[in-house]
Amino acid sequence: MKIYNIKNVNTFFDVIDQCKGDVLLLTKDGDELNLKSKLSQYVSLTQFFGAGTIPELEIKAKEPKDLIRLTNYLISA
Repeated sequence: MKIYNIKNVNTFFDVIDQCKGDVLLLTKDGDELNLKSKLSQYVSLTQFFGAGTIPELEIKAKEPKDLIRLTNYLISA
């Protein structure tokens, strides 16, 4: 799932934290970072999202219910 223009990064990570399964950030180099990990969240913020907003990212949720949770967040954001 590609996501664009996330302006409230803290709320986005709060939704990630509520997910039951892993939520993976897919990098352009083909790596996968588990966004459920606080260390991965920190690394993601410093390397990919330095401007305080997330212009574009691709994630993969392992659990179908988590995909629904993320989709609902995107609709309401």
